Amino acid sequence: MEWVNRTSLVEFTILGFPGLMAEPVFSFFILLIIYIFNVAGNTLIIIVTRMDHHLHTPMYFFLGNLSFVDISFTTVTLPKMLAIFLSQKRTISFAGCMTQMYFFLTIGTTECFLLAVMSYDRYVAICNPLKYTLIMRRESCVLMVLGCWMTGVLSVPLPIILISRLPYCQSHVINHFFCDISPVIQLSCSDIHHLEVFFSFVASVVILGTIPVILMSYVHIILTILRITSSTGKKKTFSTCASHLTVVLIYYGTIIFMYIRPKSKSNLDLDKQTSVFYSVIIPTLNPLIYSLRNTEMKNALRTLFQNRLLFPVLS
Repeated sequence: MEWVNRTSLVEFTILGFPGLMAEPVFSFFILLIIYIFNVAGNTLIIIVTRMDHHLHTPMYFFLGNLSFVDISFTTVTLPKMLAIFLSQKRTISFAGCMTQMYFFLTIGTTECFLLAVMSYDRYVAICNPLKYTLIMRRESCVLMVLGCWMTGVLSVPLPIILISRLPYCQSHVINHFFCDISPVIQLSCSDIHHLEVFFSFVASVVILGTIPVILMSYVHIILTILRITSSTGKKKTFSTCASHLTVVLIYYGTIIFMYIRPKSKSNLDLDKQTSVFYSVIIPTLNPLIYSLRNTEMKNALRTLFQNRLLFPVLS
């Protein structure tokens, strides 16, 4: 109990990026622009998929949920960094750190399962088109999304409880721009080897548990596309899943590097840079990836701006 009570009083310091801290005002506005672009882009995707009846399909229902996850991803980390640049106060309370870590891991886990569900959706649409409306009913889609969130919510508490019970009697400076597992537990003065093994196991279950669904879905999709005789048909069919495949490859490539590689090869500075990529850059670019490579989305965006924004102004 002494250790638990002592850790509850800990106030961590977030190191962030020392180079950026030298120009806090400039860094604040750059980060603010990225955050605004992320929220605006993903919110626009949500609005378009809700308002355009042509997009009332399972594919775009999942895409709207992915956009919400991406907004949540950056909202967990960037506002705190913005506050640090603005106030120059790098501290975060122990409770705040554990809360930030919980939501970050929950959202990250949810995104893994949501991307797997989206892969399955593309598999059914391309490989079993006649059964698509029967399998991907609205009720089934809602249950799938709820299942993704419930998996994220329920799989994270145990790791967070274990981390919160560690004694932190060494440096309280977190070499990261938010509270992530590895940089936080490195500050503990207890033996963390078994915890690292456990966390790697949990990450492997989440990541490697969803990859087979994605791989099997795309193997069947590719085989189906190869059987199409028309080159135009191949191109049109592949275009329906090209955006999602791009996101999957980028996202999974970075999180596998972050959470599954051997801890002996861990480098906190490199981890910090990689985290920016999958937790900030990818969620910000996702709206562009899905809109630029998707004819239906581009048409829906064009219609939205013409009917909702331009016409009222011209009238």
